Amino acid sequence: MLPYWLKNYDKSNLEGDLTAGLTVGVMIIPQGMAYAMLAGLPPIYGLYASMIPMIIYALTGTSRQLSVGPVALDSILVASGISAMALAGSEQYISLAILLALMVGFIQFTFGVFRLGFLINFLSGPVIKGFTAAAAIIIGMSQLKHLLGVNLQSNQYLQDIFRGLIANGFNIHLVTLIIGLGGIIMLMLFKKFAPKAPGPLILVMVATLIVYFFQLDHYGVGIIGYVPGGLPVPGIPKIDFLHLKQLLPAAFAIALVSFMESNAVAKSIQSKHRNYRIIPNKELMALGLANMIGGLFKSFPVSGGLSRSAVNDQAGAKTGLASVITAVLVMLTLLFLTPLFYYLPVAVLASIIIVTIVKFINVREAVALLRVDLKDFLMMLATFIGTLFLGIGPGIAIGVLLSLAWIIFEASYPHSAELGRIPGTKSFRNVKRFQELDVEEDVLIFRFDAPLFFANVDRFRNLLYDFKLHRKEKLKAIIVDMESINTIDSSALNVLDEIVDEIKKENILLLLAEVKGPVRDKFYRSGLTQKLGENSFFVTIDDAVEFVSGVKRDFIFPHAVQTKFENRT
Repeated sequence: MLPYWLKNYDKSNLEGDLTAGLTVGVMIIPQGMAYAMLAGLPPIYGLYASMIPMIIYALTGTSRQLSVGPVALDSILVASGISAMALAGSEQYISLAILLALMVGFIQFTFGVFRLGFLINFLSGPVIKGFTAAAAIIIGMSQLKHLLGVNLQSNQYLQDIFRGLIANGFNIHLVTLIIGLGGIIMLMLFKKFAPKAPGPLILVMVATLIVYFFQLDHYGVGIIGYVPGGLPVPGIPKIDFLHLKQLLPAAFAIALVSFMESNAVAKSIQSKHRNYRIIPNKELMALGLANMIGGLFKSFPVSGGLSRSAVNDQAGAKTGLASVITAVLVMLTLLFLTPLFYYLPVAVLASIIIVTIVKFINVREAVALLRVDLKDFLMMLATFIGTLFLGIGPGIAIGVLLSLAWIIFEASYPHSAELGRIPGTKSFRNVKRFQELDVEEDVLIFRFDAPLFFANVDRFRNLLYDFKLHRKEKLKAIIVDMESINTIDSSALNVLDEIVDEIKKENILLLLAEVKGPVRDKFYRSGLTQKLGENSFFVTIDDAVEFVSGVKRDFIFPHAVQTKFENRT
C-alpha cells in the first residue's frame, strides 16, 4: 500500500524535497560513518544503515520530515550490548550487530501491532535527561582514544576510561591530537557562523586531502583505510539461541530508547506543520520495519536523528521523498565514491561525534529542574550517576525503576484535602490553601485525588479518620468529593463497605458527591448503593451540603443506574 504523500504527491513540493534530500545526504555520509565507528563497526556499515532503513521509514512512517538512520545514542547502546560478546570490528561482532537490528525491529513492530506505544510513558522526562547526559559523556570519553591517538580498551564505564587515559597519558600522538582538535574547532565555527553549510562533509574532505598530500598515515595518524564499495547483499545473519538470549536486554533497551527519541523528534517537528499527525503505534511499526528490513541489508539499529531531521525540515522537506533522495545519494556513494575515504583520519570522525553529543549535556536545564522540582532533579541525578559509573544498561534500568517507583508512590500516596465553601458561592476549595472559607464544624467535606484501588485504599481510610478525629464537635455528616476518583477496584469496594458500617455505628451520615458513572456502576453491582441508600449520592458538593442542612430533604441522584448501566459520565 502506497503512503498518502506518494499517492497524492504535489509537484510543488518537489523542489523542497530535492534540496532537503541532497542536504541531508551530504550530512549523513560522514555522520553515518562516525556512528558506525562508535558502535564498534567498520565505517561502511554506517552507510548501509543510512540507506534501506531510511527508504522503509519514508514509505511506512507518519512523520514527513523525520530522517531515520544511525544515531549516537543507539550506537553506544549497540557497543555496550555486544562488546562483551565479541571483538569490535570482527565478523562475529558485525553479525551480532545485524542480529541486534533484527531483534530491535521485531520488538518495535510487535509493540506497535499490540498498541504498546504507551510504555515509553514509564520513562519520565528527568530520567531521560539524566540518562542522555551521562550517555553523552560516555560517548565523548570513548572517542578520546581516537582523538589522542592512544591505545585504549573499549569501555562503557567512566572510571575505567579515566584509568586508561591516566595510564596512557604519555603516549598521546601529537599530530592526531592536532587533527582531532582542529576538527572540533572547525565544526564549532561552522555551527556558529555557517550553520547551513555541510560542515562535517567539508571537514572530511579537507582532512582527507591533508593526510593524503602530507602522507600523515606514515607518521602514525590512524586512517579509515580500505572501504569496500557496492551495495550490501541481503542475507540473514547466523542466529544462535544463546546469542538471542544475551542480546535480549540490549534489544529491549534500544527498542524503547530509540522509539522514545524518534517519537519526540517527530512530534517536535510535526508541531510546526499541523497538516498531518504523528500516530505513535504506527511509528513503532514503521521503525520496526526499518530495523528488520534494514538488518537484512547489513544495517545495525537505527532511529530518527534530531540534528538530521531538523536539517531536513529547515532545508524544505515536505514529504518522505526527501528521505528517499537522501538514500539514493548514499547508494551512489557506495557504488562510486568509497575509494575517496581511504585516507580519512579516524580522529576526524571522533571529532564529529564529540561535537554532535555536546548538545545532550545541558547544565542550565538541570539547575532549572532543581529550582522547580527537587524530586525530579534527584531522579535525574540518580540516573545520571548510575549510567556514568555502572554503564548504559544499568543506567536505563535505574531510570525505568525510578520512574515506576515514583508512579507507584504517587498512586499510593495521592494528594487529599478537607474542603470549605468560598463565601457566597457554590464552589469548594482546600482549607489549607484558601483563607476565610466557610467550614461547618459538624460537616466534613473530604476529597481524595486519585483512582481508588488496593494500593491506596488504606490511606484513604486513614486520612478520612484523621480528618474526622481532628474535629472539635461530633460530626453530623461526612461528604466525600469523588470527582477525582475515576475508577475503583474490588479491594477498595470491600474497604468502603467496612467504612460505611463503621460510620453508621457512629450515627454519622456518609454522602458521596460527583460520583462518575463507571464508579456508580460498581457501587451498585457490589451492593454498596443499596447499603448507603439512593439519597446518599449527589451531583455536586453543594447539593450534599444543602441536603445535610435540611434545604433539600428529598434529593435523589438523577438518572439512577440501578436498572441499566448506560450512564458512563
